[in-house]
Amino acid sequence: MKNFKFYNPTKIIFGEGTIKEIAGEIPREARVLLTYGGGSIKRNGVFDAVQSALSGRTVDEFGGIEPNPTYETLMRAVEMIRRGGHDYLLAVGGGSVIDGVKFIAAAVPYEGDPWEIVQSYGAKIKKSLPFGTVLTLPASGSEMNNGAVITNRALNAKLPLAHPSLFPRFSVLDPKVTYSLPPVQIANGVVDAFVHVMEQYMTYPVGAKLQDRFAEGLLLTLVEEGPRALTEPENYDVRANLMWCATLALNGLISAGVPQDWATHMIGHEMTTLCGLDHARTLAIVLPALWEIRSAEKKEKLLQYAERVWEITAGDEQARIDAAIARTREFFKSLQVGTRLCDYNLTEAIIPTIVERLKAHNMTKLGEKRDVTPELAEAILRQCL
Repeated sequence: MKNFKFYNPTKIIFGEGTIKEIAGEIPREARVLLTYGGGSIKRNGVFDAVQSALSGRTVDEFGGIEPNPTYETLMRAVEMIRRGGHDYLLAVGGGSVIDGVKFIAAAVPYEGDPWEIVQSYGAKIKKSLPFGTVLTLPASGSEMNNGAVITNRALNAKLPLAHPSLFPRFSVLDPKVTYSLPPVQIANGVVDAFVHVMEQYMTYPVGAKLQDRFAEGLLLTLVEEGPRALTEPENYDVRANLMWCATLALNGLISAGVPQDWATHMIGHEMTTLCGLDHARTLAIVLPALWEIRSAEKKEKLLQYAERVWEITAGDEQARIDAAIARTREFFKSLQVGTRLCDYNLTEAIIPTIVERLKAHNMTKLGEKRDVTPELAEAILRQCL
């Protein structure tokens, strides 16, 4: 096991009816800016529950934070806060809204061009406004980590950032608020969480037995409960397990002391900006193809995954690896998520552009051993056809 530091100060408030508890988490004298996405929280009762909890406080709102939150939209919120003097932020939504608030929180006190925050991957952040979250879509894990991904439309760039000041002060997780989500969002969330686990698990062994078993427990739960979430949309226990899985998949626990990959995500980000695909769909396309290309480098962990998650023990090593990759594709397909470029009417014509964008964003040494070059990324993308 590698040396590590683990720090996570986010308070989780989990369970049915817990939105009311935000009243005790935000200072009464705070001037709050409530942020959200497309407005579904005003149709499903979440907005009213939040407003009720914050009754008697100064609360303004900023809506319209889109999936893959854009710098252009978020800067409007930054200017609103600078004019209005808001000193506490509340993100009510999924990972995109929460990621957006992380950027906003860091950008408001930043004295230079706020895009520098993203270009530096968060290194230039000095301080951030405090914020909390009310999670409405389990997927990204942003509710319990210090990272975000921001898109700049003008530059056609989607880049990650992270900083210790970007942990939420608290996050409310009420599984019942996910009942009204459309099936496509639930499916995307399951895939997103699944691949988050894989980016930290599917590398090479370092003797971190506990982290491996934590990761395998998350994978098994997602495999069991993901399809059920689509067929039993108001099963509280299913939704509760999925929500907690998505949070634990990316809160730092399973990455402690182990190598991490993230090549699938970096390639997927370019596909989202160029092709307009949902983030999770890009992950479902790239992950199996990456494993097929890099099965030799990931052999030990692929065999472990085959046995512990899919109970595949028959056949030689390559046969077991191939079977595990096939089962992974089948799992994604069971969620109605395609795993090939052709499933989204995309052809090999897009591949050179994706590779060039990786180069432009300095994503030239990806993977757990930093050996996924642009040339290898191209081979992976051709395996996605």
